Parts: sequence; structure tokens; C-alpha cells
Amino acid sequence: MKHGMQMGCGVTAVNYEDALNILKEKVFIDGSFPDIKKVTENVDVSALDADHVRSNMMPPNARGIWYPIGHY
Repeated sequence: MKHGMQMGCGVTAVNYEDALNILKEKVFIDGSFPDIKKVTENVDVSALDADHVRSNMMPPNARGIWYPIGHY
């Protein structure tokens, strides 16, 4: 998979459609939007993998992509 999203993506958004738009505008800008396999809303970040995800994420309290961190 392109864009380094093998483990998924963490997005804070107003709603599901807003999350899709953020991904399309910030990550999949070339139009190669992949099929979505799973959506988890209202994520408890304390339950995420501490060694990989939590140590490599931005604060999830602002609208935007918080995992993976990068140039989004």
C-alpha cells in the first residue's frame, strides 16, 4: 500500500465524511484513494499500541491526521 498506511490512519474530524475529505486532501492527493477496510470511531487512544502507535502520533484533539505523523 502506498503512503505508509499499512497500520491504518488516525483522523480527528467533525464526522465520517469530514474524515474522508481530510484523507483525500492531505494524504491521497493523487486520487488513489484505497478501499476502506475498517472504521473505528471514538477511539480510546490509551488502548492503542504504546510502542508503535502512541509513540508516533500527534495529539488527537485537533481536526486533522494524528497518525501516522508526517507532512499532513
